[in-house]
Amino acid sequence: MEVKIYTPHIALQEFVLNILTINAQLPQSMENVVTPYPPSPFQSLIFYCNHPVSVGQASRKIFQLQPLTVLTGPQYSRVNVKVHKQIKSVRVDFLPGALHRLLGVPMDELFDMGFDAVDLLGVTMRQLNDQLQEISDLDEAKILIEKFLLHRIHTYTTKALLPFDPAMQVLLKAAGDMSIKQVASLACLSIKQFERKCKERIGMNPKTFTRILKFSKAYRLHEQQPTLSWTNIAYKAGYYDQMHVIKGFKVFAGVNPSVIERQLLSTPLRMQKHMRY
Repeated sequence: MEVKIYTPHIALQEFVLNILTINAQLPQSMENVVTPYPPSPFQSLIFYCNHPVSVGQASRKIFQLQPLTVLTGPQYSRVNVKVHKQIKSVRVDFLPGALHRLLGVPMDELFDMGFDAVDLLGVTMRQLNDQLQEISDLDEAKILIEKFLLHRIHTYTTKALLPFDPAMQVLLKAAGDMSIKQVASLACLSIKQFERKCKERIGMNPKTFTRILKFSKAYRLHEQQPTLSWTNIAYKAGYYDQMHVIKGFKVFAGVNPSVIERQLLSTPLRMQKHMRY
């Protein structure tokens, strides 16, 4: 699985944290594989170049082929991703609150769902999808996607940057290891005002977002270092103890860590291993 991580164009950096290109070819013996994809802190645009994946709820065995570009809202529930032969994609991870600033849509309206990006971004997204099916390599795709995002920022009115936005970036970098009171103070808001702003701009209350940040760090640590003990993961991710890790996995992955561990052993793909914040 070849992953490249790019720092976005300077004009995109108040909206976009990372742009990743992902290219993976399954072994000839594998027709498809299913890989767990629990919630991450990011709302993202995921572009599939010729090889869309299928996605299904963790509790069901029904998979649905995805659109060429998927916009993910604030995620709470784990899904399973089925890759058919190959995956060639570009993922744009937005900073907390940035997708709200771009779309002007309250993020709680997009809670725990994925959408065909054409429905939200219109004909220019359809034209970009057509271009991406003709690319020779993913570096070219990344350039086209950056041009699309730059055009959108320059053409459409975006919501103003508030003190809330850099405050949430501090929380993101701390992987949730801050009190709500601290972050609200950085945002120059009362606790109640901060909770309302979180619902509007990131789609959930700050306590839930903080829990997802901590869980996501623990999950990524396991993908990155599968031999690391769950006790060490608990320590590194800021959990009080291993029991709190298990509780987080039950909420956001739907199963105990040991079950996720077995599921990852059955697939060569690690979908969040290279995610960083």
